[in-house]
Amino acid sequence: MQKITGIKSVDFKVVAYGYGVVNWNGPTTLQSDGRIIDNHSMPKLRGYTNLTGKESDKGYKLKKDPSQIDFKQTPMYISQNCIRHHLFRDQAFDLHYAKDKNLLSVLTSITGLVRGYVVPASQCKRTSPLLLEDFIDQLGNGNFEQMGRSGTKEKDKDDKGDDIASNSFFSKTTFGETEYLAYGSISIEQLQFISLDKKFDRASMIIKDGEGEKIAQTVQDFIKSINPSRNPKAVFHSNYVRAGTIFEEGEVGILLDNEAIDILVKETLRMIEELSIRQAKGYMYVDNLLVDYNDSNKMMRIKRNSSGINEEPKSPYAVYFYAK
Repeated sequence: MQKITGIKSVDFKVVAYGYGVVNWNGPTTLQSDGRIIDNHSMPKLRGYTNLTGKESDKGYKLKKDPSQIDFKQTPMYISQNCIRHHLFRDQAFDLHYAKDKNLLSVLTSITGLVRGYVVPASQCKRTSPLLLEDFIDQLGNGNFEQMGRSGTKEKDKDDKGDDIASNSFFSKTTFGETEYLAYGSISIEQLQFISLDKKFDRASMIIKDGEGEKIAQTVQDFIKSINPSRNPKAVFHSNYVRAGTIFEEGEVGILLDNEAIDILVKETLRMIEELSIRQAKGYMYVDNLLVDYNDSNKMMRIKRNSSGINEEPKSPYAVYFYAK
């Protein structure tokens, strides 16, 4: 069996800066001086629970005080789902309109090729080659903030039509300056092959006889439009086999060449490097991106030893499929 060699993944380390909370977790039930607090807004905190682990005399689980949080033990983070939403924000809502008849438009987009998608009606899907970890704050500049709202003569109404007290108090866990650290990876195996076959339940779209070459050309034209100075190739074949398989059962699909893969990798890294998020009273922007063109078998080696990485590609991208 021939060993697969070349760049297997493009891993990266992200350093981002910002201010305030970008990704809220919503209202959290806490307890202060024996009083239950239901209107405390909490950001996402890694490993945080609002339970003390103790119980009252009546058997109720006791809640924590909102001012008692160790932001080093339970740091604030921006979830990878939030990051992905803003990274592909231009096309964030397009998948609501994806149907079987217009999937070629989805496939020939940065969302179709990098973000991935699922169309429930037909089960057409493309697994995202992009792995992103949560962006975790390193500074821990959290603060408990008590706020109040002064009422007017005209009172608000609740859902039942009853008057709400004109004066109300609420609280938030807020943040000052932030610095985020995150890691991610682009899988070359998942990026380079586009399945057009239901055989293994991963068809990106359903095609008719004779359509394959046209679809491959459309994909190729889109990738070239990202960088017109280069000449990518997207090649259709009726039987692409994953290297190392026993029975050499393949799929109808499209294989991207080294040039096409490199264009998509560079475009994805550019999008991450230029990512910024502005949400209500908080913001975040990426300041530094360190890249490793990983040709080893050590997944995410950039986490453990940044001195042993390849910041530039030193070999072609690995080829996982062959036509038979």
